[in-house]
Amino acid sequence: MSPEIVVDLASIRHNVRTLRELTGVASMTVVKADGYGHGMVEVARAAREAGSEWIGVATVDEALRLRASGDRGRLLCWLTVPGDDWAAAIDADIDVTAYTVAELDAIAATGRPARVQLKVDTGLSRGGATLESWPEVVARARRGEADGSWRITGIWSHFAASDEPGHPANDAQEHAFRHALELAEGLEPEVRHLANSAAGILRPSSRFDLVRFGIASYGLDPAPGETPDLGLVPAMTVRAPLVSAKRIAAGAGVSYGHTWVADTPTTVGLVPLGYGDGVPRHASNAAHVLVEGKQRVMRGRVCMDQFVVDLDGELPEPGTEVVLFGPGTHGEPTAQDWAEAAGTISYEIVTRIGGRPTRRYVDQ
Repeated sequence: MSPEIVVDLASIRHNVRTLRELTGVASMTVVKADGYGHGMVEVARAAREAGSEWIGVATVDEALRLRASGDRGRLLCWLTVPGDDWAAAIDADIDVTAYTVAELDAIAATGRPARVQLKVDTGLSRGGATLESWPEVVARARRGEADGSWRITGIWSHFAASDEPGHPANDAQEHAFRHALELAEGLEPEVRHLANSAAGILRPSSRFDLVRFGIASYGLDPAPGETPDLGLVPAMTVRAPLVSAKRIAAGAGVSYGHTWVADTPTTVGLVPLGYGDGVPRHASNAAHVLVEGKQRVMRGRVCMDQFVVDLDGELPEPGTEVVLFGPGTHGEPTAQDWAEAAGTISYEIVTRIGGRPTRRYVDQ
């Protein structure tokens, strides 16, 4: 057994279907960053099979990779940089996103009839047209539709705090988005979309024509402590063999810096994954793994290639399975458990894991 990341595509399909049924509108499954660490091509295929009308990615390169894999159907990308090949994206039947008049001019300069979505910044202060520049962007969009440069297929924005349902930014952003839609009179987009996973689940008024589901598609909670139990199933399990187990005496320090010192005699095991494989160093002395049906705490600092766990006096055989995280259905920690141990979010846990472990797909 080698370290591996096991992805259950049946769970992806289950989650996509569950989320589509919940909202009652079209869904976009977001597969940026290699499908949040799950595999962009495989997740997109599973999402299409489950009825997801759209796939979303960040970059043009990601979109072109999906097309090269054989993916068809509606596909949106939204993060371009100066010098990106707009023509290649348009030729590949990709919906592209524009924030500015300059980007619209660059799209028109390709001479190719494009499908374009306009993004407005309603308060995240990240990508998107500012509310001040929005009328100018809309006016240029209207001119481009009139001269055949493109068809505006969508208008959209993104929440800053949808995982906190009571945050005042949510009302403010939805109000700003509705106002931006009013200012876009004369454009007739196919889809208006604002909601991500948390908003799609928790804020029905923000669903409009389409919801962009990212982390929830992978079975992880977009708003821990706020989300009702929808029966979503985490799709990723990370496992590795135990390299060795040995006894250590009271007073023995473990791993770099001896940030943990045994106060009684115990046994420790070595797991062949480290921060070079995306195991967060911030999880040192805090995260748990499953070994022989019991959760065992990590001891000492995570190293580049390995970490140590406390085996509480037991000496499992080398090769014994160690489960870092998974769905939680067999007593193992979840990605959310690891996120809490590392002081981060589950998105980062599953997206960063990788490197040397092989990725294996199952359909259970």
